[in-house]
Amino acid sequence: MPLNTNLYEEVKKIFLAYLEKKELRKTPERFAILEEIYSRTDHFDVEELYISMKNKNYRVSRATVYNTLDILLDCNLIVKHQFGKNLAQYEKSYGFKQHDHLICTHCHKVTEFCDPRVQNIQNMIGDLLQFDIMHHSLIFYGECKKENCENKA
Repeated sequence: MPLNTNLYEEVKKIFLAYLEKKELRKTPERFAILEEIYSRTDHFDVEELYISMKNKNYRVSRATVYNTLDILLDCNLIVKHQFGKNLAQYEKSYGFKQHDHLICTHCHKVTEFCDPRVQNIQNMIGDLLQFDIMHHSLIFYGECKKENCENKA
């Protein structure tokens, strides 16, 4: 997917302001990682991101990728998920609507879905229990019914 330049420029400004506020270095590698993330359409792990950067001839270390992901998490430009594996996955978050996930326990495919009833339930529970809910995470685990599930017998 091509990079949405308007969205990327907004995200870049937020990232730049965050780096300045925290007095962190504004390195080309950090911005290249941000751009790579915001040109993706999928969930990714650190290794996938690192390999993607290397394949595009960026000179980044794994440490730089890890450190940049920590910064991006802290300024809410990405979110981190633990989908039942011992592997953290990430996705861009700025400018994207709330959504939830289905995870296949065989092939580990992640499918996103959005249903307004989930938001209605969140609002109702918040009102009922007098709780200010800021966000939620809903993950359904099951098995793909698709014949192309990579790990089906």
